[in-house]
Amino acid sequence: MSSFPATLFSGQHFAVLGLGRNGLPAVCALAQSGATVQAWDDGEAARAALAKAVKALSPDAAARITCAPLESLNGTDGLVLSPGIPHILPKSHPVAVMAREAGVPILSDAELLFRAVRKAGSKARFAGITGTNGKSTTTTLLAHILAEAGLPVAAGGNLGPAALALPLLPDNGVYVLEMSSYMLERLDTLHFDAACLLNLTPDHLDRHAGMEGYARAKTRVFTGQTAQDLAVIGVDDSWCQEIAKALQAGPAQCLTISGTNPACDLYGQDNAIWQAGQCVAHLGPALPGSHNAENAASACAMARFLGVPEATLAAAILSFPGLPHRQKLVAEQNGVAFIDDSKATNADASARALGCYDRLIWIAGGLAKEGGIASLTPYFPRIIHAFLIGQDAAQLAETLAAHGVPFTLSGTLENAVPAAYTAARMTDTPVVMLSPACASFDQFSGFEARGLRFLELARTVTEQPETGTGKAD
Repeated sequence: MSSFPATLFSGQHFAVLGLGRNGLPAVCALAQSGATVQAWDDGEAARAALAKAVKALSPDAAARITCAPLESLNGTDGLVLSPGIPHILPKSHPVAVMAREAGVPILSDAELLFRAVRKAGSKARFAGITGTNGKSTTTTLLAHILAEAGLPVAAGGNLGPAALALPLLPDNGVYVLEMSSYMLERLDTLHFDAACLLNLTPDHLDRHAGMEGYARAKTRVFTGQTAQDLAVIGVDDSWCQEIAKALQAGPAQCLTISGTNPACDLYGQDNAIWQAGQCVAHLGPALPGSHNAENAASACAMARFLGVPEATLAAAILSFPGLPHRQKLVAEQNGVAFIDDSKATNADASARALGCYDRLIWIAGGLAKEGGIASLTPYFPRIIHAFLIGQDAAQLAETLAAHGVPFTLSGTLENAVPAAYTAARMTDTPVVMLSPACASFDQFSGFEARGLRFLELARTVTEQPETGTGKAD
């Protein structure tokens, strides 16, 4: 691994709007590669972060960065728009309108990474992973497998780090990029040697004018593929089943995957991944449930295509440590396991976690997504008691009450975790799980902060001295 040449984008000018997790690294990487950059963010804190980052650059790179509102894009080679800023729907940002009127392409940082890699002369391959759920686990798992096989690998994109913060890889290297629908809308020349669409359930519908637009954006992960490439598609939902029919006509080789269906090319069964009745790899404790079998089946398909030997593949999947805040065991005491699934910010993600346990105490709540938790009713019989937190706790409570699920309006995690532990011990329930089915921004800076607070509280209550059995007589 090495840095990109300092003259790679010499003579080119880029505009960057939004200086968050993607935008700020893009500004620095472009300037360090010779481009001039005009950057802007309406937030004062974001502009201050840019000023601090500029001080750490070389004088030449720093001199190529201007922080000023984007009032004209004349002479600009591309606009890098942070993923959260809409360029079309629900309402096009004025700078995006300006770009379209000026004929300036609106690009994601993943697109610029691909251009940089090719301009630098590297033939490194690109693997792209998308889907409503499971992207981060699959991206990290594939990167883990490739690293265990000794291949140079860099993972990032929507998962982080930002694409343009990744190093230059040699010809045998692989970039593994988690791709959101927002990023996929802004690709131009990038095509993936191995591309995967895991699943599709309703999400970001205002941004894509409904489910058809969302599916269209996600399917762009396969754009530009040739007969030398691999397309992997999960078929456990009706939308992806239709997309699979088109992919199977080519041009890329197409493999179908499933968490449970043995009619697919790779599928999950008996806590393992199978192909044509033969076990490919066993799943370790970090990959519970059929949804993780789907993730692992996808990683298996792509890793094989990228040249990972079978024995290495099987060992790497078994040794995968898992991701923070994705069904992560964070504490255990007196027969009660505390599971952090804070990344479950919608009901579909929580469904995947709830399906892994026969009996549990559930902590949920926050900012509810459209539809709330109504889709989770098949899992309600597993819930011994629910403790609800956050702004929309009352909304979730109405759904639970309508189905006879016992609940407590706790308000905060600080109230919910000790009460959940007591309830688990009183009812001999083996699991207390935070799987909120809601966004976190009412009480936390993000799902990571929510998960870390849950971990702190879980460890606090499990480390307290015993004062009794904690169980009913």
